[in-house]
Amino acid sequence: MADRSKKGTSKSAKYYQNNPEARAKKAKYDTKYHGTAERKEYRRKLMEENRAKGNKVGDGKDVSHTRGGGTTSENKSTNRARQGAGGKRKTK
Repeated sequence: MADRSKKGTSKSAKYYQNNPEARAKKAKYDTKYHGTAERKEYRRKLMEENRAKGNKVGDGKDVSHTRGGGTTSENKSTNRARQGAGGKRKTK
């Protein structure tokens, strides 16, 4: 059985825990990537959609993408658990 005592037990999480140089390199890349105008615009659009759905900070809701290309408000835990693990479909 896998060691679940460390935070983040995926293969990549374990790799970065054991390779600080690689973790630093990834952090530098992520900072640059998420600072681009395209990513900032993407996050802005997501926040607009979140506000339009009436979701508030702390209410436990996320905006979830649907198969038809739209969005819907849904519990965060349900939405974030659907990321392809165990053969689950990716969109609601």
